[in-house]
Amino acid sequence: ERQMFLEELGLEETGLDRMIHAGYHLLDLATYFTVGDKENRAWTIRKNMKAPQAAGKIHSDFEKGFIRAEVFHFDDLVQYKSEHAVKEAGKMRLEGKEYVVKDGDIMHFRFNV
Repeated sequence: ERQMFLEELGLEETGLDRMIHAGYHLLDLATYFTVGDKENRAWTIRKNMKAPQAAGKIHSDFEKGFIRAEVFHFDDLVQYKSEHAVKEAGKMRLEGKEYVVKDGDIMHFRFNV
């Protein structure tokens, strides 16, 4: 019903969605994701944050012991349908301490404390 209502008004997204996007833009925020067997989660960070600092949003030990991050983009997951298929397509990569996290990245952190 919601989609039909939006279409009747000539809108593509709800006012709430537009407000959230505007807030992220004004506050210079981005989102990255972590995925696992038990939990998938979105993490809000400042744009241009480097991988170790983004890892620190999960736990300070992740930042202290950061080694590398396995990274791929949400759009690749949508296209290839599974993490395994993303990896097989060569879209997953390892990034180091200087990597700037991009909005929509999916990350697995390697760390040692």
